Order: sequence, then structure tokens, then C-alpha cells
Amino acid sequence: MRKIEAIIRPTKVQEVKDALDAAGFESMTLTEVKGRGKQKGVMQQWRGQKYCVDLIPKVKMEMVVPSDKTDEVVAIIMKHAQTGSIGDGKIFIYPVEKIIRIRTAETNEDAL
Repeated sequence: MRKIEAIIRPTKVQEVKDALDAAGFESMTLTEVKGRGKQKGVMQQWRGQKYCVDLIPKVKMEMVVPSDKTDEVVAIIMKHAQTGSIGDGKIFIYPVEKIIRIRTAETNEDAL
């Protein structure tokens, strides 16, 4: 099993979520986060004053999937989250040792 964490633009969340749902990957956790990468923020102007917004709002999408489905999920996220501009985000993949469903005590893939 693998945990996939994708940091994506908030404007792309619904598109990515719909594509994952259509492919049969319904379970996910979404968290609103702020961060920055190589762009180190953006300059904005408000009421004639310029200021730097150095922590950009993003959404962290987390999923645990069977190891053999990892490439499929990553391809879906890449296809639907990509704009081609700086700030599209990143995907992190981690091994998962064990999962336990609290309600039923099912483990591993049965708990997914």
C-alpha cells in the first residue's frame, strides 16, 4: 500500500476529485494549507500599496491506495492538476506499513 500526498491549487481540487471518483478512488482527505516553493510568493497590489504574499493557499490531498494502483492515481492527479505554470504543486508517495479500520478492526487493504 502507498500513501499519496498531493499539494495542488485550490482551483483544481474539484476537477481532480471528480476524475478520481470516476476512476473508483473515492476515499481521500483534503486539508487547506499554505506554503511556498521556488516562486517564493507573489507580489500583489491593494489600494495602491504593493505587498508580497509569500505563503500561497494550496490544498493537500491525501489517499492510501494499493501499491499496484499508485501509478494510475498519480497519472490522474497529474493530468487534472497541471496548468503548466509555476505553483502547480507536488506529489509525495510513501509506503504504508499497516491500516486498521477502527469501527470493524479490518486491516490493510480490507480497511481501505
